[in-house]
Amino acid sequence: MTENIELIESLEQSKSLSTEIKEKVEIAKATEVDINISSEHYRPAANRGALVFFLMNELNKIHSYYKFSLDAFLIVVTRAIDLVAKKDREAKLAAKKAADGSGDEDEEGEGEGEKPAEVAEAEEEVIETGEMTPRTLLKRVGDLVESITFQGFNFTRRGTLEDDKLIISTMLTFRILIRKGLVV
Repeated sequence: MTENIELIESLEQSKSLSTEIKEKVEIAKATEVDINISSEHYRPAANRGALVFFLMNELNKIHSYYKFSLDAFLIVVTRAIDLVAKKDREAKLAAKKAADGSGDEDEEGEGEGEKPAEVAEAEEEVIETGEMTPRTLLKRVGDLVESITFQGFNFTRRGTLEDDKLIISTMLTFRILIRKGLVV
């Protein structure tokens, strides 16, 4: 058995493959933990998306011709996410230009459009490190929640009768307040 060179080489290959697979499994476990942690940060945006979708889905109780598909809602949410991403890219670019000194201070007007100091600091941190800080992540999630709510409402509003728009906005407002625990 020790003279069978092919068998020995095959066993060595199997052993190295096993070791390689074991290393990749460990990396995959660590990656899974990172993904789970990251996804937890975005839970408020997912909750708001679910709230808006189920509101849209229940509008057929107001009138039978209010029917919205999940595919249509996914398009709305994708648009909301794209708008937030675009806003973030523009903010990063503006902050980078300001940091480089190539920004024109007179473009915005005096005092208008000025960002709060903490937002500006957070954007600088993102530009320097290339990663999101907890503060910028929290701001991004807040922007996503706001964007999903607005885009979902705007999409729904366009397809409803004028008399029902106030009802729908009231329903959305109350559901948000109930979810936040401000109304029982």
